[in-house]
Amino acid sequence: MSVLLRRARPADLAAIMRLERDTFADDAWPEDAMRRELGSEHGYYLVAVDGEAEADSAGDEPTDADGADSERADASGAVYAYAGLLAPRGSGQGDIQTIAVDPEHRGTGLGRVLMQALIAEARRRDAEHVFLEVRADNPVARGLYASLGFAELGVRPGYYRHGIDAVIMRLEVAPAVTRPAVAERTVAERTGAATESNDPTGEDLR
Repeated sequence: MSVLLRRARPADLAAIMRLERDTFADDAWPEDAMRRELGSEHGYYLVAVDGEAEADSAGDEPTDADGADSERADASGAVYAYAGLLAPRGSGQGDIQTIAVDPEHRGTGLGRVLMQALIAEARRRDAEHVFLEVRADNPVARGLYASLGFAELGVRPGYYRHGIDAVIMRLEVAPAVTRPAVAERTVAERTGAATESNDPTGEDLR
């Protein structure tokens, strides 16, 4: 089975919310808030889905009167991971809004690939800094973010439920490096080692 990253669609909302509620039982976003995020012109949301199922169903996907693909979920309805960036063009900064990977796909490098994709999009939108907040009691996620270049700036006391602090982190976005364009690839092709255990194996990433 291959895992494909693609832009999230409104039709992915139900699958995203299932993973959101399973991962963040105490701090899950309301569905209306997630719907607004997916539709925002300032946002950039990705989902990881079954690449083979996506390819098999692509030929049967209906189109509207203008020939554009209609919105629908992938054939399996499964979202293995998702992540979102808020980065209004011209603002000079971006914020990692959320990221989650289902338990069966943790430890595969998927969280890292999602983060790298969001950082790349922030760079395309001319962001100089990217911010995020992470639970103070999640050292594995904090380690992942640090390995990507995020530095800890401070703490928001009691930001999460049950009085858990949020650690504020910031990345200084490096300038873009010109390279040949490549076609969209599966996670395994993008990383070259999709089974490396360099992401959290038993914890969420928020």
